[in-house]
Amino acid sequence: MDRVAFLSTWVKYFEYLPDMRKLPALLTALLLAVAAFSQQKNPRLGNASREDRNGWIYVHLEGSPRNIGFQNGYLLAVEIDDLIRAMKLVLPRESGKDWAFYKAFVKKAFWDKIDPEYQEEITGITEGLKARGRSYDVDDIVVLNGNIELSQYYVPSLAEKAHPGSAAANNRAPGNCSGFIATGSYTANGQIAIGHNNWTDYVYGERWNVIADILPQTGNRLFMDMMPGFIHSGDDFVVTGGGILITETTITQFKGFDEKGIPEFVRARKAAQYANSIDDFIQIMTTGDNGGYANDWLVGDTKTNEIAKVELGLKNHPVWRTKDGMYTGSNWAADEKLIKEETTFDPGDSTNSPNSRRRRWERLSADHKGKIDAETGKIIEGDTYNQLTGAKEASRCVIAGRVDTDPKGCPEWGWGPYFPGGTVQGKVTTAALAKDLKFWAHMGNPSGEDFLAAPFFTAHPEYAWLSRYLHDMKAYPWTLFEARR
Repeated sequence: MDRVAFLSTWVKYFEYLPDMRKLPALLTALLLAVAAFSQQKNPRLGNASREDRNGWIYVHLEGSPRNIGFQNGYLLAVEIDDLIRAMKLVLPRESGKDWAFYKAFVKKAFWDKIDPEYQEEITGITEGLKARGRSYDVDDIVVLNGNIELSQYYVPSLAEKAHPGSAAANNRAPGNCSGFIATGSYTANGQIAIGHNNWTDYVYGERWNVIADILPQTGNRLFMDMMPGFIHSGDDFVVTGGGILITETTITQFKGFDEKGIPEFVRARKAAQYANSIDDFIQIMTTGDNGGYANDWLVGDTKTNEIAKVELGLKNHPVWRTKDGMYTGSNWAADEKLIKEETTFDPGDSTNSPNSRRRRWERLSADHKGKIDAETGKIIEGDTYNQLTGAKEASRCVIAGRVDTDPKGCPEWGWGPYFPGGTVQGKVTTAALAKDLKFWAHMGNPSGEDFLAAPFFTAHPEYAWLSRYLHDMKAYPWTLFEARR
């Protein structure tokens, strides 16, 4: 029985007492209930904790893989249940496949490719959920973690196999996020700075609000944002105890998926936990590459002050490295061979979202050279200037973009006019902050603009099917989070 159910039982009992006796007896009962609950704390929680602050849920998880999973499932049970229910609504509409389809596939193709350590962690999540009265199995949690590579890469690959050439006409691999990493003469102190904002469907974005501090028995401590029930970051902003900083932006309109490969979410978690150099990161991410969730990874090593851009396709894995420079991303691929062989993206279209933002990144990189730090990073990740039109705007073409206010939508990845999607949160850190496992986080669009559900659905009733799960997303202030000591 959880805290709410336990207290509710006592409250209902004392509703039957006479009025004059009710209040003091109820207060006594509540105190007894709280005391009893505290004495019943599940021993598997160990030193785990949860704190809600400025739109974020901070959780500290530590111990064996199974106990880390249990703590995740237990402390975030309400949120995991809510997220899966939302996904069960959205996935069939956006991918044409339901939850049962995905569960059958991961049981057959994913589970045996997940490291035993992470199988244990996933199993622990189901046990934590069960302890809070929610019944999900390991396949549910695998689908939850792999939802992007499943719906946006695996399913389109099936269509391509059935109808060769269809990917060229209807390729909608996502193009989410805007990020940077800089070092040397580009930063204020010559050390690494990194920033990222997350673009996604708002129905998912409002739930991408967990900051996880994970202290595993082996490997690096992880400090990252994620969705409830994830074992990885998902939008991939990670500070590790090994001095590695990681973020990424997706390669839009990517095609290709290898069912025999290792799930991307497994490789991403493993790289964060066990990579102690950029070379380690590349080796882990390219081994067993399945093409799912193809990204431009931006990686830094605070021990050497080196940064890298790792463009991870299925067939092509070009890498750029420097100790004096800046790499940026807003969903364009840079390698001509990868673009030609593995995408349907048009790098010559100056009006699409990735290229519009690329142009802005080029200007921001030049304007802020030598000045980039945490405060500058916050400004950059909240930027709303369209370099093409020369104006500030709420559209798909700016760093902190909004599609819910854009009459053209974002056709590059299948978002129609005024689709409720865009920038939902942001994160920034520096080498100095990362040394102490700290980063700044902003829930809501970093531009400071709110999304209000009621007027949106009134103006755009075509999206009313989302109203049960899509709520207001307020822009909270930037907040400094740090791993618990």
